[in-house]
Amino acid sequence: MIQLMDGGVYLVGGTELVADNAEAVAAIKAKTGKDVNKQEAAKETIAYSILEKHNTSGNMDKLKIKFDKLTSHDITFVGIIQTARASGLTKFPVPYVLTNCHNSLCAVGGTINEDDHMYGLTCAKKYGGVYVPPHQAVIHQFAREMLAGGGKMILGSDSHTRYGALGTMAMGEGGPELVKQLLNQTYDINMPGVVAVYLEGEPVLGVGPQDVALAIIGAVFKNGYVKNKVMEFVGPGVASLSADFRIGIDVMTTETTCLSSIWQTDDKIKEFYDIHGRSEDYAELNPGAVAYYDGCIKVDLSKVRPMIAMPFHPSNTYTIEELNANLMDILDDCEKKALVSLDGAVDFTLKDKVRNGKLYVEQGIIAGCAGGGFENICAAADILDNASIGPDEFTLSVYPASMPVYMELVKNGCAAKLMQTGAVLKTAFCGPCFGAGDTPANNAFSIRHSTRNFPNREGSKLQSGQIASVALMDARSIAATAANKGYLTPATEFDGKFNQYKYFFDKKIYENRVFDSKGVADDSVEIKFGPNIKDWPAMVALTDNLLLKVVSEIHDPVTTTDELIPSGETSSYRSNPLGLAEFTLSRKDPNYVGLAKEVQKAEKAREDQACPVEAFPELEAAWKAMKEITPDADSTNTGIGSTIFAVKPGDGSAREQAASCQKVLGGWANIANEYATKRYRSNLINWGMLPFIIEEGELPFKNLDYIYVPGIKKAVEEKASVIKAYVVGEGQTKEFDLTLGELTDEERQIILKGCLINYNRV
Repeated sequence: MIQLMDGGVYLVGGTELVADNAEAVAAIKAKTGKDVNKQEAAKETIAYSILEKHNTSGNMDKLKIKFDKLTSHDITFVGIIQTARASGLTKFPVPYVLTNCHNSLCAVGGTINEDDHMYGLTCAKKYGGVYVPPHQAVIHQFAREMLAGGGKMILGSDSHTRYGALGTMAMGEGGPELVKQLLNQTYDINMPGVVAVYLEGEPVLGVGPQDVALAIIGAVFKNGYVKNKVMEFVGPGVASLSADFRIGIDVMTTETTCLSSIWQTDDKIKEFYDIHGRSEDYAELNPGAVAYYDGCIKVDLSKVRPMIAMPFHPSNTYTIEELNANLMDILDDCEKKALVSLDGAVDFTLKDKVRNGKLYVEQGIIAGCAGGGFENICAAADILDNASIGPDEFTLSVYPASMPVYMELVKNGCAAKLMQTGAVLKTAFCGPCFGAGDTPANNAFSIRHSTRNFPNREGSKLQSGQIASVALMDARSIAATAANKGYLTPATEFDGKFNQYKYFFDKKIYENRVFDSKGVADDSVEIKFGPNIKDWPAMVALTDNLLLKVVSEIHDPVTTTDELIPSGETSSYRSNPLGLAEFTLSRKDPNYVGLAKEVQKAEKAREDQACPVEAFPELEAAWKAMKEITPDADSTNTGIGSTIFAVKPGDGSAREQAASCQKVLGGWANIANEYATKRYRSNLINWGMLPFIIEEGELPFKNLDYIYVPGIKKAVEEKASVIKAYVVGEGQTKEFDLTLGELTDEERQIILKGCLINYNRV
């Protein structure tokens, strides 16, 4: 069903794949009558053409991108605007949409959430933005309906900012990258590789977009096949998919760790724009006559079967048929993975869900930017027509992705079909995706058409002995399972009829409720600040030398941003940097915050021109060893802070707080074998933290050791390829090497200044 091709490929005439070798190139020349030049053919991808139009550097190897539009939600926009305000923001220079779909419930932290919403509304008025109130639409559905445009580029502060199916190249990044755009700066990257996703055939009945997406994720995540590259969807199979189906695959490309995505477009996408009253925003996009790709994922849609991603990652994939046939073996494997992911903090098993040889689940959720689309919910309604979910543990909640979608489901009767079964329809909300809505019971198992199933994401609190787990599935198979009263069932077993529902978009809902400044700023508006909204604390510039204490050591194969800063109820504190920092690593390493704060005492004393050793006596041995290496090192030129080691940190969310929380607690660096995503590494840099890399193998240090990095400022300034560091402490000095990877000149300046705010502050 999925084939990864070795090496590069040419796509000829939009349909024929040709391997990159001399014989094949000769065949292309014979067919087209033209010489084949790989460098020129690479310019014939859709991705290249869009990036070229948005690049301001004049150098297509070193891109400086300016985006057409920006979008954020209520977990991120307060921090972004506060950062931009600290740097002199007077007006949003491009359309900026502030949606309120994460902290919509206003149920945690007193008035915090609604205070943030009022902050967003007043900022949209003051700076000339768009404000989408809670429950109207999830961020990505609103962007699809109202923002996307053929050949355009959108930057969002949510990792699932993906609108490639509509011909829009979109990227999800941490907040500081949006700050740069608000300050008329650029998004700086090397020209990314472009990988073709070649679709052929068409899906069988019962297979949905999540099934195709999970099959692709399972094939490419672990091997990094598309990491930091653009996935370009081409081939004859594209035409067999509806716009909604393409959108459902596209949004999940984030879970492959790709940089972005783009699709060829056709009349079905034109119809999407026509339906939404934006015909002028459609553009037909196709690769050139001979286009070169750095790799190719061949997908035979006809062979995809209903899929399930078992805990604790979207790449932990099986067909549902395979799971049912090898149930105990696969559940045993999940328990082994849990020992790594959960560190043995709680007893975890799914084997108790097996009843009479079948897997029973307690909860089904169809929600958000991935599951809440019109066609997904209509298909679920057809499967559940005249069925009952039963009066036992199993529950089913359905969240349409926007009020216009919800209204059409009411009008066409699908809402009634679902409610009659015992399912509950709720308003547009991202909560089930990140642990702030429909949290399962302790030891419960939930199946969800949403984006992620990381450990701890669905509301677990290991420190309180609470654990629940999530598997990802398509809405169709969730509905089939619901019709079977909670027993896992693939939708291909449904032998009824899928109706063809036509979608009608009612724009009056948004006209009546969404605030749109039309780009006009009103400087007379006073911003409303709730008591929780705090400014960023002052951050000092990089010192000549650094003395770092390792305060957490994580050896999981991958560490997610959810583990670095938990989602769920902690989201309410995202407008309060110091308040949120109290939750850093709380579900992965509860000792982290206390240890980081102890080290920070020494740094604060140093900044106050007091003796750091007196403020933190534990420092004495390391300080003495440091002086032996570089006698001129002292409190005037040597910063003191904390660092963590993780094998591969940063998978998942774009949330900048995974880095900024470490920073405000005195973190000055991360040390890793590699970084899971560009997003997380960029967040570290933008908060003035050093993204150190150390070669795989036995570490020269352990948790609670001190690491001395002499001459770090000079090394950053002079672009040193290798940085000498030392483990220092009681009678020991051990030398080892670190690197920083590639940094742009601007990124180096941000690190030297201490953070992006300092870099921009006049």
